Amino acid sequence: MLRNRRKEKIGRVTSNKAHKTITVAMDTKAIHPVYGKFVKTTTKFMAHDEENSCSIGDLVRIMETRPLSKKKRWRLIEIIERAQ
Repeated sequence: MLRNRRKEKIGRVTSNKAHKTITVAMDTKAIHPVYGKFVKTTTKFMAHDEENSCSIGDLVRIMETRPLSKKKRWRLIEIIERAQ
């Protein structure tokens, strides 16, 4: 029996204040159904960062995992781009 592939997302780190935890914001654009304008929405995810290696502004890839705490269901895979 094959397991489903786990979801992966790419986003920017907005907070690294908590111990071994980062907050990742993912921006999406969609066309409004009535007005036809592009509407930007932001979704935030709490992710596990074992080495506390991320800083604010980093572009990171996160992967779905088992629940690690009340709000943490993602973990850090890699840092794609460091913040300047």
